[in-house]
Amino acid sequence: MQGTRREEGMAKLFDDEHQPAPAPPDAHDIGSLRSAAMGCTACPLHKLGTQTVFGEGPDNAEIVFVGEQPGDEEDREGEPFVGPSGRLLDQSLDEVGLDRERIYVTNAVKHFKWQPRGKRRIHQKPNAAEQAACRPWLDAELAVLEPKAVVVLGATAAQALLGRSFRVTQQRGAVLESDIAPLVMATVHPSSVLRAPEEERAGARAAFVDDLRNLAKALTERGLT
Repeated sequence: MQGTRREEGMAKLFDDEHQPAPAPPDAHDIGSLRSAAMGCTACPLHKLGTQTVFGEGPDNAEIVFVGEQPGDEEDREGEPFVGPSGRLLDQSLDEVGLDRERIYVTNAVKHFKWQPRGKRRIHQKPNAAEQAACRPWLDAELAVLEPKAVVVLGATAAQALLGRSFRVTQQRGAVLESDIAPLVMATVHPSSVLRAPEEERAGARAAFVDDLRNLAKALTERGLT
């Protein structure tokens, strides 16, 4: 009964009215955008997440990785990709020789969407309205950074940036034509590797690393490194 009341209370958050987001400022640095985004109330997720989790990385980052949303650990710490998925991404980047110091990581949605299950907070996929509410922040990040490459991680990020009909399973690891950046690529989110059955996990990780290797090769071939 107690769990049911908690779930009903969380669900009520999404019935309440929310305030329009402040427009992203005409900023020339990520710090100004991050500060502005802390007050975003464009969708009900601002009531559910602990805090806005904005992107992290240098203002002159050459590569931007875009995930779905912060996870439980990211929500608590206020930084993206610091949980298990982030650690796998870091290891994989190192394996293919991509410098993590050149990379900016962010998410299509800046708040953690979750539902309670006992004492745990279980990830919930953000819907189209929640993705749309956060899109101006992502666009502003890309406008400031002007990266040489954008890599979308997983279906939610891919569809947010590349269209609802885009399928990562069909085009992962391929260089895509897009006006987002000179080089655009999609692959799975590292969390999907971690969720794979134990007997399939090594193969899933190898395929993910192969996609990043394709990225490194494409950057070199196009003179973007």
